[in-house]
Amino acid sequence: MANRTPAQIRQTAHTGVVKAVLGPTNTGKTHLAIERLCAHSSGAIGFPLRLLAREVYDRVCAIKGPDKVALITGEERIEPKNARWSLCTVEAMPSRPDVAFVALDEAQLAADPERGHVFTDRLLHTRGREETMLLGSATLQPMIKALVPEAEIVSRPRFSTLTHVGAKKLSRIPPRSAIVAFSAEQVYVMAEMLRRFRGGAAVVMGALSPQTRNAQVAMYQAGEVDYLVATDAIGMGLNLDVHHVAFAGLSKYDGHRHRRLTTAEMAQIAGRAGRHQRDGTFGTLSGMGGHDPAFTDEEVYAIEEHRFAPLTRLFWREAEPRFDSIATLIEDLESPPPRPELSIAPQAIDLAVLKRLADDHDVTGSVRGQRAVQRLWDVCRLPDFRQQGEEVHSRFVARLWQDLQRGYLGADYVAQAIAQLDLPTGDIDTLQGRIAAIRSWSYIAQRPDWVLAKEEMSARARAVETRLSDALHARLTERFVNRRTTVLMRKAGSDAGLLPVRLSESGSVLVDDEPIGHLEGFRFVVDPLARASDRKLLLAAAERHLPALFQARAEELIVAASQGDGLRQVDDALLWNDLKVARIERGRTLLEPRVVPDPALDRLPPAVRAKLGDVLQGWFSGFVAQLLGPLLALSDASRASQSGASLRALLLHMVEAGGVLPRAESGLDRLDPVQREHLKKLGVRIGALDLFVPSMLRPAPLALWSALASVYGTVSAAPPVSVAPVIEAQNAPAGYRKFGIQCLRVDLAEKLLQAAHRTRISSRGRRCYIDPALARSMGLSTASFAALLRAGGFRVFMGRELAKGAHGAPVPPLWEWRPTRSGAADAALPPPVPTGAFAALAELVAR
Repeated sequence: MANRTPAQIRQTAHTGVVKAVLGPTNTGKTHLAIERLCAHSSGAIGFPLRLLAREVYDRVCAIKGPDKVALITGEERIEPKNARWSLCTVEAMPSRPDVAFVALDEAQLAADPERGHVFTDRLLHTRGREETMLLGSATLQPMIKALVPEAEIVSRPRFSTLTHVGAKKLSRIPPRSAIVAFSAEQVYVMAEMLRRFRGGAAVVMGALSPQTRNAQVAMYQAGEVDYLVATDAIGMGLNLDVHHVAFAGLSKYDGHRHRRLTTAEMAQIAGRAGRHQRDGTFGTLSGMGGHDPAFTDEEVYAIEEHRFAPLTRLFWREAEPRFDSIATLIEDLESPPPRPELSIAPQAIDLAVLKRLADDHDVTGSVRGQRAVQRLWDVCRLPDFRQQGEEVHSRFVARLWQDLQRGYLGADYVAQAIAQLDLPTGDIDTLQGRIAAIRSWSYIAQRPDWVLAKEEMSARARAVETRLSDALHARLTERFVNRRTTVLMRKAGSDAGLLPVRLSESGSVLVDDEPIGHLEGFRFVVDPLARASDRKLLLAAAERHLPALFQARAEELIVAASQGDGLRQVDDALLWNDLKVARIERGRTLLEPRVVPDPALDRLPPAVRAKLGDVLQGWFSGFVAQLLGPLLALSDASRASQSGASLRALLLHMVEAGGVLPRAESGLDRLDPVQREHLKKLGVRIGALDLFVPSMLRPAPLALWSALASVYGTVSAAPPVSVAPVIEAQNAPAGYRKFGIQCLRVDLAEKLLQAAHRTRISSRGRRCYIDPALARSMGLSTASFAALLRAGGFRVFMGRELAKGAHGAPVPPLWEWRPTRSGAADAALPPPVPTGAFAALAELVAR
């Protein structure tokens, strides 16, 4: 598909409305895109950062539910089976998705030398069936008009003003400020100075993992520190409570040369100050040793008025190259763009690695055919998370390619590589290096065509990245945050800790006998009146003592769970005194769910939370064993090799069906006599129409099994509110069979058929009248009873009508047992064995 003409580009299916929403930072563009996404039946948004994709994923999950929303990045994929809305990084976003809505965030990055060609491809070709939204800076407008002429351009003004306030010394920077530097060394120097004089600062750099950046930002947002020191990574979409942005420098090394920031880059960073309708300020740091940065008047005007030079070109690279050979692939990737508005992208690291491997005879000798060339290109596109340059990265990619020649990476090999990085020790730089390496393995583990045990290896890699990120966050906090100084600077002081804090019998939190709020389970709800400025000291004291209050409440819950007092299960939640303390999640099997403590318990010490989780898990496991013991016995028997394949399969189906299984679908006919006897010993009753466990036909076991089936993802009918003999329902709930317009409990259906068979035997096989009195006493109508008899293999013969003028009772319908080979009646139960010689003779005659 190389060298497409402009006409061919325009022939991409541009269906639906295309809107370009352009404007500076803080104009609500992303919020608008989220609203439009949720308004459509399906959709996807592409973001420039994994961090932003994860942030919006959480927001959309809160609206649509986590089972309907997917997160797709190079290192993390959460794709529920029924997902309809996707939040992606631009590189991981499907280029031609079949969804109703598509949005591309920060589309002006199409002019970025490193990643611009990916954004350009999405801008030109990625469309939604009903609506497409391109979000970006106003500088993109000329390119939109030239390349996407059908797009409707919508300009959005900034909600707040941005004002230049000149240079300030670091000691005079106001609270809630972000200091922006352009090297890790400068970030560390600034953070260390703030630690000494202002209590500390949070640190945000591009080299940090998303989890570490989130943790640092959360520390700043929570007010634990009043300052944030960051590289220009802060400029891309992070929504922070920043009042002022101070530039420690106005130039940076971009990977090729040391240059001054463009005004658009300055504005992107300065725009972090003042969010929504709160105004913000920006300036520079003075006292920097004779190298104080300063904005020119033209730059200040451009930033304050949001006036920047329009983009005149976007970077482009063939997105659908040919894979006939490595040479053809490289030729297509270096082919000139089809439009004058597009420029060939500078050589990215993936193409540089491909060229290096093309000169390696060991690599080229193993590439045969189009599929192999495409697979090699996929391997070369592994991001260089470690930022060690193309030579080092190409050696890593070449080793990965050689390992993939066996088809897949073995689980043991990948697990060992991940385990070698699972060392949450060392200094900041060491941990950053390990996080970069584990991100490479997270990317590799997401590929089902590379790794056999994809799900397991992905989970392991994410777990290691989380542990390393937590350790890095702890190191950064230890080095750059002096908590004692922070507390003193925030004027909470030691006096707050001396104030008496107690919990009343009603659950109110009292500070010096004044109510500040109350506890709802393990959540502290602040009294709105307590937010007045004259109560800040009291609130600080309450916050300091809350951990002890929560720990005392946790110990109460542990005792209650150990004794089984006050705990109950409702749907997928565990309640303690009607407060949710845990949720039930899918486990290894349907009958082995996991109990996960409620997020409100996260404030407890890790050891206490772990102990509480174990106690709750133990209580619920015992609760399941008490109500679903027969199903657990069936599950255990299904894993026993001596049961045989046919019996094991039947038992598994019984467990999945809640202990009630239609006989015609059960595979009972494949069991030998020994297996049938074993089935009966397990408590399974073999009925004429169903196999069932009688003890499961009670409200509590049925309700619990239904809840576990829902958590496990098994589709099943809802349990009845009660287990009445007969209920009126459109669909038969668990434990019932539908006959006509009524549903009958399966054990009572078997009881009625047994009674019918006794009548049949007593009539010595002749047509007989079956009294419906027992069925009527259960609430079953005559028509439904007739449907039951027909299902059990009986056939009706209506009596002759009375002659005209004759009087008397009509001849009742007579029934005859005529089981068929293919119907349910083929498996009808033999009646109970009668006693006595004449009864045995009657049975022989009847058969």
